[in-house]
Amino acid sequence: MSNYGFGVTVPGSFDEVIEKTIEALKTEGFGVLTTIDVKATLKKKIDVD
Repeated sequence: MSNYGFGVTVPGSFDEVIEKTIEALKTEGFGVLTTIDVKATLKKKIDVD
């Protein structure tokens, strides 16, 4: 089995990069419908940090 993929390193803080990504998606006609806080969900459901 082959593994493949690609990655990009973007300068800035996590929050800055999220905002830039959302804006770039809007520019291309896409939108973010929802966000999920996985950490909070795991804490609530199974009490894991």
